[in-house]
Amino acid sequence: MASELEREVARRRTFAIISHPDAGKTTLTEKLLLYGGAIHLAGSVKARRARRHATSDWMELEKERGISVTSSVLQFPYAGHAVNLLDTPGHQDFSEDTYRTLTAADSAVMLIDAAKGVEPQTKKLFQVCRMRQIPIFTFVNKLDRYGREPLSLMDELEQVLGIRAFPMNWPIGSGPEFRGVYDRRAKVLHLFEGDQSHGEREVKEHLVPAGSVELRKVLSERELQRLQEDIELLDVGGDEFSREKCDRALITPLFFGSAMTNFGVRPFLDAFLTLAPPPLERLSTKGPVRPADTRFSGFVFKIQANMDPAHRDRVAFLRVVSGRYVKGMSAYNTRLGKEVRLAKPSQFLAAERTAIEDAWPGDVIGLFDPGQYRIGDTLAEGAGFEFEGVPRFSPEHFAVVRAKDPLRRKQMEKGLEQLSEEGTVQIFHQLGMGMKDPIVGVVGALQLEVLQYRVQHEYGADILLDRLPYSHARWVVGPSFDPKSFDWEGNRQTVEDRDGKPLVLFRDDWALDHAKEKHPELQFLSAAPQLRLVFPDPSRQSP
Repeated sequence: MASELEREVARRRTFAIISHPDAGKTTLTEKLLLYGGAIHLAGSVKARRARRHATSDWMELEKERGISVTSSVLQFPYAGHAVNLLDTPGHQDFSEDTYRTLTAADSAVMLIDAAKGVEPQTKKLFQVCRMRQIPIFTFVNKLDRYGREPLSLMDELEQVLGIRAFPMNWPIGSGPEFRGVYDRRAKVLHLFEGDQSHGEREVKEHLVPAGSVELRKVLSERELQRLQEDIELLDVGGDEFSREKCDRALITPLFFGSAMTNFGVRPFLDAFLTLAPPPLERLSTKGPVRPADTRFSGFVFKIQANMDPAHRDRVAFLRVVSGRYVKGMSAYNTRLGKEVRLAKPSQFLAAERTAIEDAWPGDVIGLFDPGQYRIGDTLAEGAGFEFEGVPRFSPEHFAVVRAKDPLRRKQMEKGLEQLSEEGTVQIFHQLGMGMKDPIVGVVGALQLEVLQYRVQHEYGADILLDRLPYSHARWVVGPSFDPKSFDWEGNRQTVEDRDGKPLVLFRDDWALDHAKEKHPELQFLSAAPQLRLVFPDPSRQSP
């Protein structure tokens, strides 16, 4: 008989949704919550400024701009499963947050716009998932609008991403004529009935077996003939489905639907939860750590300040890897080299949190953070070890930060410190300059706008950002490196990070290459020496 731990592991699914901006990711997230019973009325994303806001977009800036700028954790039960859905930003300027969140996922749903196909940000995020070898499921969205032919989209997935697609279902019509999907494995048509709720409620479905005499009553002769021809072509010329290839990300199960109208959402969710893997093992300095290992372990992949603006709190998001978490327990923090109490555990529906008594592998829990956690921390019972590091990338945009009102400087500094601990920005200081205005570095330019907004609205300090002409940050390692005397040529500047480690900001590729040629005895690292990257950022090509 399976143990309680094994049973809880088997019923969990932890996944992230990845897409290019505007492919409909936030809408699909809302509809999965709707069908999972986590919400009873889906927000109207089209009219979010005037009406309701998406559940997953909890930050005020997200509601104002209509974009996702931070990852959200959304948890709900469905059909005997405990689902952990990690909603990620689509905009490339926030890709660092997305990449870190993907380390906590066991599978990914890749969302494709039926009219636009594979877009640039989708390619980058796909490569991250491919490098981690996690299963990738594809949902072709916006079938309620006219788009490209399904066979053309399948071919593009193979030609552009290098992955074969196996259609689990097939669309019947498109645009205003999109009526439903045909389940190839069950040989059943799911026909959907539109209503006037604009996707706010579950849509009615009518199931018709492929061999039923009812088929000719519900489909026109043209629709039936087109469907039969397409299915015959797929059966004869397509691949056979392989669960092993799916688990190894060698093929992607393909689904069609419209998140806006809810057509195809439930068939996708049902099939996905059946095919997606339960929690996977994670590599560590002591070897693989398996979910069924009885000792508790996990890692921090995200820190978020001010989820509750009234209390100015900070939450560390922990992915449970093995064992059982029990409220009030302590665990060894390898970085700190000591036991810490894992306090005030909670689970989330975006910003809404619920206190919990325990958690199992695959779950994502929030821990009260008094300032003791950092992204990438490993927490475990027993002897200390480390999970392979959560990635952190070299910033490419820099600015000096000044408080408009000098009397609000303390509030500004507190905001910068907390946001740097989130991983939103990296903070640097000029060598030996004491209280001189700090320098912030970010991966994407839009993050500077978010920084300015959040420091003003969450910490009460208006700030000015003076952009700097640098595009690379490199931590320099080597016995001959003296940060105080490192040659200055006007196209680089030596600074130090918040841990006092020296690094050099370079204006462009030429300046970096010149320094490497002039100082072959030195190493120029894109991350601080103690930080280990799991995978490179495929969107950043510079060395």
